[in-house]
Amino acid sequence: LIARGEVSALAGLTACVAGIVAGDIGLWWLGRVASRVTRMWPRAARWYDAASPRTEAVLAGLRRHAARAIAASRFVPATRVPIYLTAGTLGVSLSTFAAATTLAAAVWVPAVVLLTVAVHQGADTVPHVALQSFLIQAVVVGAALLAVRMLPLRMLPVWADDTGRLRLAARLARWRRWEFWPAWIFYAPVAVWVALLSLWYRGLTTLTAANPGMADGGTVGESKWAILAGLPRAWTIPSLLVPAGDPERRLADLEAGANARGWLLPLVLKPDVGQRGTGVRRIQSWDEARGYLQAIAADIVAQPYHPGPFEAGVFYCRFPHWPRGRILSMTEKVFPEVVGDGVSTLEQLILRHPRVRLQADLFLRRRRDASCVVPAPGERVRLAVAGNHAQGTTFRDGAHLITPALESRFDEIARRVPGFFIGRFDVRYTAVDGFRAGTDVSIVELNGATAESTNIYDPDSSLWSAYRTLFHQWWLVFAVGAANVRRGAQPTSLRRLLHLVVCHLTSRSPLPLSD
Repeated sequence: LIARGEVSALAGLTACVAGIVAGDIGLWWLGRVASRVTRMWPRAARWYDAASPRTEAVLAGLRRHAARAIAASRFVPATRVPIYLTAGTLGVSLSTFAAATTLAAAVWVPAVVLLTVAVHQGADTVPHVALQSFLIQAVVVGAALLAVRMLPLRMLPVWADDTGRLRLAARLARWRRWEFWPAWIFYAPVAVWVALLSLWYRGLTTLTAANPGMADGGTVGESKWAILAGLPRAWTIPSLLVPAGDPERRLADLEAGANARGWLLPLVLKPDVGQRGTGVRRIQSWDEARGYLQAIAADIVAQPYHPGPFEAGVFYCRFPHWPRGRILSMTEKVFPEVVGDGVSTLEQLILRHPRVRLQADLFLRRRRDASCVVPAPGERVRLAVAGNHAQGTTFRDGAHLITPALESRFDEIARRVPGFFIGRFDVRYTAVDGFRAGTDVSIVELNGATAESTNIYDPDSSLWSAYRTLFHQWWLVFAVGAANVRRGAQPTSLRRLLHLVVCHLTSRSPLPLSD
């Protein structure tokens, strides 16, 4: 309109600034009203009254830098609505808010409008002006972002302090790693491949015949304790099944069973039916055990804690007609830890670590005191006990650990498990040389047909390499299952398999965080 001379520049700019400021004040007002209304709800009121130290730090940062945060958000896409609503919720004064947003609009509006007028004076069509104006806005936003980047980052509430900036950087870094993508995205191509294999091998249930000695081939819902009971004792960490029931009775049974076996604390407790390592806890006292048993009503497995310090995942395969089985892959598990400097909190150490920060949310939920604890200089703080990628353990390709002696040892172990042909052993060991020699092996658990070749999660592995490994693994599962069917094995019916999957997905109860 200014370019066409239909309104004066002063009138047009004044109207735009006034409209923007009015809309911004409306968002601030909504935040103010929302805070008062939600405080009327008991749960919301308790949240406001019992805010965590981290939340208080963010809120204090916004209060200190409210004006700058509000002004800077005008130039940072997708930040205005949350910042303006938060400003109203926190009670930032109307005068401060209005002054900051008016100043920002007074810079933003002339930059966009007058540049458009100057470059496109006399353009014939409104769409043409709109398109070119959009490009100019992009340039203005880029320049503004550069300016904001040069300013202290704590101008924005999400960057209220160093910890806030580290949190944001960690979340952005996580999305760059395919190993942390949502399962439904990552496994979509694998699901298509499994469907094709099902057609080729005459049914999805063929995979359940891969391990005739395991319930349903070890596909879903299998009992960890039942599988452990069939492994050679000399190479397996002993276990005790604690059935569901009254927590106090279960605690008495657990304590009696541990004493009878000569087990000393700590113990490792975990659900008998696994959920990607969730619920695995190292118990240091019987009071901790009581709390754990009260939280999990289902059957659990107890084992004496093996200190390691090493753990590996050994993926084994043998066709029925093979004279010897093979180790197809080896995963070296690196337990996450940070080293104190005597100054930084545990939370800051986690968020600064190049690898650990990628699962910072998990570790900070597990260590709720992380914002208060300051580890001593040189102190090593281990952040996970469960050797599971989803629980924070880093997986490395451990092909260098495979030796003829080790392969011979696992072939011997596997052949002593009736009806087992393909799956993954999770193993702890004390010394690398002893493990490679096949003499230092303590099996934590054995997973069946749906176990993964977990070396795919090596941070240095490519996405295509991971898919190549998974496609080969699933082909082996179906091929071994088909070979066993030809030898007389009976696969699980499709109806039962679907029932098991549905029950597993719908009956998954909340579990305590793993160590």
